[in-house]
Amino acid sequence: MKATLSPWQRFIGLLQLDNRDIRQIVYYAIFAGLVALSLPLGIQAIINLIQGAQISTSWIVLVALVTLGVIFQGVLQIMQIRILESIQQKIFTRSSFEFAYRFPKIKVSELRNQYPPELANRFFDTLTVQKGLSKILLDFPAATLQIIFGLLLLSFYHAFFIIYGMLLVGLIYLVFRFTARKGMTTSLQESKSKYKVAHWIQEVARSILSFKLSGNTSLAMRRNDKLTKDYLIARESHFRVLLIQYIYMIGFKVLVTSGLLIIGGLLVLNQEMNIGQFVAAEIIILLVIASVEKLIVGLETFYDVLTSLEKLGQVVDKELEPQDGIDPFATRQTLHIELENLGFTSPDGVSILNNISFKVDTNERILIAGGSGSGKSTLLKLLSGLIFPTSGSIYINNSSIKGIWPNLYRRKIGQVLPDQHPFEGTILDNITFGDTSISQDRVFEVLDKIGLLPFIKTQPNGLKTILYPEGQQIPHSVAKRIVLARAIVHEPVLLLLKDPLEHFEPEDAENIIEYLTSNHQPWSIIVASRNPLWRKRVTRVLTLDNGNLISNSNA
Repeated sequence: MKATLSPWQRFIGLLQLDNRDIRQIVYYAIFAGLVALSLPLGIQAIINLIQGAQISTSWIVLVALVTLGVIFQGVLQIMQIRILESIQQKIFTRSSFEFAYRFPKIKVSELRNQYPPELANRFFDTLTVQKGLSKILLDFPAATLQIIFGLLLLSFYHAFFIIYGMLLVGLIYLVFRFTARKGMTTSLQESKSKYKVAHWIQEVARSILSFKLSGNTSLAMRRNDKLTKDYLIARESHFRVLLIQYIYMIGFKVLVTSGLLIIGGLLVLNQEMNIGQFVAAEIIILLVIASVEKLIVGLETFYDVLTSLEKLGQVVDKELEPQDGIDPFATRQTLHIELENLGFTSPDGVSILNNISFKVDTNERILIAGGSGSGKSTLLKLLSGLIFPTSGSIYINNSSIKGIWPNLYRRKIGQVLPDQHPFEGTILDNITFGDTSISQDRVFEVLDKIGLLPFIKTQPNGLKTILYPEGQQIPHSVAKRIVLARAIVHEPVLLLLKDPLEHFEPEDAENIIEYLTSNHQPWSIIVASRNPLWRKRVTRVLTLDNGNLISNSNA
C-alpha cells in the first residue's frame, strides 16, 4: 500500500512537476529584486546631485536609468505572470485527467462507506491550488530575495544594520516556527468541516423528493445548523492563528520603522550618513517591511494550498486495481470458471460467503437462487473482479482472478449489477462506451431484441439523444434496457446479471430471457433473480442460504 504523504511532501512533489518553469520564475525574481534595490541607490545619487541646485548631464542620465529600471522590472513581472498562467493551466489539466483516470480504476474496497460523487467534489480544490500556488510563486521568492538583498545592502551603510537584519530574520523564523504547524492543523479542520456542509447540501439535493414529500423539512435545516456551527468554530480557530501572525507583523513594522528612523536620524546628525544615504536606506527598509508583510499575509494562502493538496490526495492516494497482469483469453476464447472453497468476509468481520465451490463452462446458463442477504450480489461482484475473496480461489481459464488484468477480463464479460445506471451522454455512448469497433447495425440489432428500438424511434435525435445522470428523464425500464444493451452489445463470453428485468412486464421479460438464453448466443450466463421465468430457460440452479451453497442441481 502506498505510504501517505504529508501536505508538505505533496507541495514539494507539485513543485517538482514544474521545476523548470519555477526555476525561471526564481531567476526573474532575482533580477527583479536586484533592479528594485538599485532604484534606491539611483535615488540616493539623484538627491546628492539635486543638492547642487543645478541641472547636469549626470542627473538626466540617472533619471533615465531609474525609469528604465522600473520598466525592466515591469517586463520581468509580466514574464513571470505568463509562466504562472502556463503552470495554472497544467495543474488543472493534470488534475482533471488524474481524476478521470483514477475514479474508474479505484478499488471498490477503497470506496467503502464513501459516496463517490461527494469525493469527486475534491476536484474543486484544484482551483485553490491554481490560484494559491500562483500567488506563492510570485510573492514568496520575490519577497525572500528582496529581504536578503535589502539587508545585505543596508549592511554597507552601517554595521548597526547588520545586527538589525539578524534580529529581523530571527523574528521571521519565530513567527513561522511557532504558528505554522498550528495554522496547518486548523486549516485542515476547517476544510473538513466545509466539506461536511457541502456533502449534506448535496445529500439534500440528491434526495430532494424524499425531503419534499416528508411534509417536514426542518431536518435539513437542523443538520445544516449543526454542521455550519462546526465549520464556524473551526474557521474561528484558524483565524485566531492568522490573527496572531498579523499582530506579530504589525509589531514588527512598528519596531522596525521607529527603530530605523531614530537610528538613521542619529547617524545623519552624527554625520555618519548623508541625506541621500538616509533616504535610500529608508526606501530599502520600506521594501523589506513590505516583503515581510507579503510573507506573513501569504501564509493563509500557503495553508489553503497545502490543505487543498491534502484533499486532492484523498482521491489520488486511493489504491487502484492492477493495471497489468495475465490475459485469461490469450490462448483460448472459450470460458472455464472454477471456484474452490470461496469465502468472503466484509471489512467489519461479517461472513457473507462460505466454502463456495462450483464450475462454469462455455454456454452454460446458471441461475443463482436464494433469499435476500444470501450472498448473491457479493458472488457476482467476486466473479466480475470488483472485489477479491478473503479465502479460497477463483480461476478464469486456469488463471487466478487475483493475477489477471481486470480490463482484459472485463472486455470479455458483460454485467448488469446493482448501482449501474446511465450516465450523462448520448444513448449511443451509454451503450458502446465510445467503442468505435461496435457497428450501428449491431447496436440496432440489440436494441430490437431487448425492446428498446421503439423508444429510440420516438426520440428526435435517436441514438444521439442526451441522457441525464442516472437516466432521470427516462422510464426505469428504459434505463434498465440501456444497461442491459451495454452488457451484451460487444458479444461477451460471460454475462453476470443481477435482477436485469426487475419491474418489466411479464411478456417483455419472457421475450428478453428467451433471446439471452438462446443456444445461438456466444455467452455463458450467471444470473441472480427471483423471476420464475429464468428457471425455465437455465441449465443449472445454484441455491444460496446465509452464504452457503446448499444446492447445485440441473434445472
